[in-house]
Amino acid sequence: MPGGRLTQQERQQIALGLADGLAYAEIARRLDRPTSTVTREVMRNGGPTAYRADLAHRATEQRAHRRRRAVPRDAGAPPLPHGRDPEAVRAYEEVFTTLFMQQGLPKMMSRVLTCLYTTDEGSLTAAELVRRLQVSPASVSKAVAFLESQGLIRRERDERRREHYIVDDDVWYQSMIAAARGSARIAEAARQGVGVLGPGTPAAVRLEGIARFVDFVTESMARAAEQARDVLYTKSPTTTDDAPEPAGNATGRSTAAG
Repeated sequence: MPGGRLTQQERQQIALGLADGLAYAEIARRLDRPTSTVTREVMRNGGPTAYRADLAHRATEQRAHRRRRAVPRDAGAPPLPHGRDPEAVRAYEEVFTTLFMQQGLPKMMSRVLTCLYTTDEGSLTAAELVRRLQVSPASVSKAVAFLESQGLIRRERDERRREHYIVDDDVWYQSMIAAARGSARIAEAARQGVGVLGPGTPAAVRLEGIARFVDFVTESMARAAEQARDVLYTKSPTTTDDAPEPAGNATGRSTAAG
């Protein structure tokens, strides 16, 4: 089985395989490469629908060039905890960042979110993010402000008044509820258009259909988020049926319905 980096010819074969609808395992078999190699290559370079061999090859060369330039800076860095392979961690972070970008997040916001999710503590200060990502404080400040506005992270101050940016189980739940609220506003706007355009007209019928669809999906999403939090993130096994319902649940239901 060949080792080393993928060649440009191999990347062209990957692109042809994706165009033919082949599974990653089949493409890897034809290249005599591990399936994980093909999967990582595709996901870090646009995903199966946007992968292009020439762009992927150029991006890989640019990443290698950046790493070579970064070697003196990182030469004295301490080893990663738990015996982790730095190269494997870096590759995984690129995959995770690409997935966030495919969901619509800008690149810097995606990098910050990936950094927080792959940190054991799930919490970093602005200075730590600047150091880990090798970007300016202004870039980090803009990214965390956006992520906080989307409910994807939260911030806390420690005893030294330093701000920590945090991802945890409840942050993901709050993010889902925030998405449900945004969808509910779309449904409300669509329903307002029915009155403006005239009930029964083709445009109004279309908007009513949008509103009903979004209402259904929004309610289902909020309910699923609540159930998942109750089932997966129950803090204490001694909680009784008489315990009050978390305030977030009530908020999620009323907002999604509205």
